[in-house]
Amino acid sequence: MIHATELAIAPGGVFKGEVEVEEAEIAGTIDGTLTTRGSLIIRGSGKVLGTARCRRLQVEDGGQITGRIEMITDQPHSDVPPRQTVEPVI
Repeated sequence: MIHATELAIAPGGVFKGEVEVEEAEIAGTIDGTLTTRGSLIIRGSGKVLGTARCRRLQVEDGGQITGRIEMITDQPHSDVPPRQTVEPVI
């Protein structure tokens, strides 16, 4: 696992593996697991294969995600109130 502040993959570039960063801009290909604690930008020539986790996501026209995307939130799932069912009044 690589930990870094920023990840930038240029067009034609390929990264395989697992990486955790603050910000990422993908114009090439990443194959593996990418965790971005801030923004993930996938350019029109970019491809994300595998799993991507991020807080903010921007995908330009032509950008591709094949696999799984998970959005990081500040609120833990256990604090989310259960859904309520509302019965219609007739």
